[in-house]
Amino acid sequence: MKNLTALLAGLVFGVGIALSGMANPAKVINFFDVFGTFDPSLLVVMSSALVTTFIGYRLVFGMNAKPLYEPKFSVPTKRTIDASLIGGSIVFGIGWGISGFCPGGAIPALGFGGTGTLTFVGSMLVGLMLGRAMKHG
Repeated sequence: MKNLTALLAGLVFGVGIALSGMANPAKVINFFDVFGTFDPSLLVVMSSALVTTFIGYRLVFGMNAKPLYEPKFSVPTKRTIDASLIGGSIVFGIGWGISGFCPGGAIPALGFGGTGTLTFVGSMLVGLMLGRAMKHG
């Protein structure tokens, strides 16, 4: 049941990404082009996700003492802003601005089979492995 729930959540997310157009890197790049072909739809999608997440967290943490399929919630406990967080955020932002993909949009976009998507996801996986190797050095 745990895997089925994860599959359904992933499908809902992927369909949402596809329907909102966020699997299209040109749409994301147009959001960043404020003096050209600016497209504010990314702001609408992100704002909607923020409101939904805010409500969802309040409901889930308010109603349940523990998750349905795990012994406890896995919530990050680190609250410091350090060089690793800042550096990762910068790399993420640069990659997102250049490619038009963030990991959340790229994975569902794999279903469209574009070579740019495959290149991005492959590069992202290499970057994740390098980052993990550097961290655990």
